[in-house]
Amino acid sequence: MTGAALRPVNRDDLAGFHAVMMAAGMDSRSSWARTTPDDLERSLFSPGAGGFLAVGAGEVLGCVGYRPDLSTTGGPHTLTLNKLATHPTARGTGLGRALVWQVEHVARAGGYGRVLLAVSQFNLDVLPFYEKLGYVVSDDLYAHANPSSPPPVVLVKPIFSPLSGGVGPGVRGSFTALPRTQANDEYAG
Repeated sequence: MTGAALRPVNRDDLAGFHAVMMAAGMDSRSSWARTTPDDLERSLFSPGAGGFLAVGAGEVLGCVGYRPDLSTTGGPHTLTLNKLATHPTARGTGLGRALVWQVEHVARAGGYGRVLLAVSQFNLDVLPFYEKLGYVVSDDLYAHANPSSPPPVVLVKPIFSPLSGGVGPGVRGSFTALPRTQANDEYAG
C-alpha cells in the first residue's frame, strides 16, 4: 500500500466514509446501498465499535468498521468486521488488506478470539480476497443481517491474542489457528 495513511474514524469523517462506501460500486439490491450516514454513526460509535479511514492526498480512499458481536452465536470473543470499502481508484494497492489487518489488530489487542464478517449475496466476487487473508466460510448467523436482504455468507478467522491465551474461546468450527506469519503480525506490534 502506498500513498495512504490509516487512522481511526471520528464523527467528522462520516460523510467521507459514506462517500467511499457508495463509490465502491455495491449492487443496488444490497442493504449496503441503503446505508445512511445516521446508520454509520450508530454502527461506528456504539460501545466497543470503531473504524478506520485510509486517506491519501486529502481524499478518503478506503474505510472499514468493526464492532463487538453481542449475539448468542458469536459471543463476546468475536469482533465483527464490516463496511470494508476502497475507492475504485485505490483497488489493487493493498489498501483493503491493510484495513482488514487494522481490524485484526484491534481484535488481538482487545483479546478477541476471532473476527467475523458477512458478505452480501450480491458481492460474492470478494470471497477470494477474504479467503487469501485466512477467512473461512462458517455456518454462523450474522447478528446484523438486514431482514429485507438474502442471508449473507459469513466468514470467520481465528485471531491469536495473548489476552485470550491464544485463539480465544468462542472460536468454533473445524479450523485451527493459523501459523503466525509476517502478514498476520504486521499490525500486531
